[in-house]
Amino acid sequence: MEETKSSYQLPKQQAESGVKKFWSPRRKEALVGWLFLLPEIVGMLMLNVFALGFSLYLSFTDWDLLSGVSGIKFAGLQNFIHLFQDPTIWKALYNNLVYTVLTVPIPIALALVLAVVIHSKVYFKDYFKVVFFIPYISSIIAVAAVWSILFHPSLGPINQFLMDLGISNPPKWLVDPKTSLIAVAIISAWAGLGYTIIIYMAGLSNISEELYEAAEIDGATGLKKFFNITIPLLRPTTFFLLITMLIGSFKVFDIISYLTEGGPDNSSTVIVFRIYQEGFVNYNMGYASAISWLLFAIIGLITAATWKMRQEESF
Repeated sequence: MEETKSSYQLPKQQAESGVKKFWSPRRKEALVGWLFLLPEIVGMLMLNVFALGFSLYLSFTDWDLLSGVSGIKFAGLQNFIHLFQDPTIWKALYNNLVYTVLTVPIPIALALVLAVVIHSKVYFKDYFKVVFFIPYISSIIAVAAVWSILFHPSLGPINQFLMDLGISNPPKWLVDPKTSLIAVAIISAWAGLGYTIIIYMAGLSNISEELYEAAEIDGATGLKKFFNITIPLLRPTTFFLLITMLIGSFKVFDIISYLTEGGPDNSSTVIVFRIYQEGFVNYNMGYASAISWLLFAIIGLITAATWKMRQEESF
């Protein structure tokens, strides 16, 4: 009987010891961590993954938002066919490219020069950091409201100054199809310049002064030090700014919606504003979703191409 009893108890003891070994202190600590993360993971799945999948599904449907979920009708590739035949989409893409050129490479180059000057030639660096950074942390709508006054065709200070210089017919800026997008790009570039300068100044602070001193001993001028030391060592910073600013330029919406509403004559319409028009003005959510996936593909291709270029440079 004792042998039989011990034979029954041995597997039970082994099972209990196996459970104890499995739930080690490290695994218990990991379980607690996952339990804390669980609400965030569920929220991310519901708000991001589900929304992404539902948007992809809607891009193949014809759905008037006012008709409710029951009004969803499968349309196949009709939205994407219409997408490439829609002249306003091509106009929006062209405007996005122009806006990107005006608000990415030019501000990056200007910010780099200003950052170098402030970092090496100017006293009270912290003061200038705050001055340049204030527009970035301010509401873009408030900034746009101020600039809309400055750009007023007849009463604005900018045109008043141009007329004082002898220009009898200055640009109409925001109300002229030829200059509306340029005016919006100027405002956006000015508002974001402080952020770019701060990032570059952080990068400059990580460059050893010994490199510049050694270059001076070898007889290098200021320009040679700039092109041979500063720019190469700031490439990771420039790459970071390039990626983030490229993505931001294709996501611009608020300033255009406030200042021009895509006009006049679609001269400042961009791709995100077209998504807004189709989805929340015309209530055509299927077509708006198709445009959204076009934007997703464009941003993905640009990011992949830029990342590939960066990897090739590093080898």
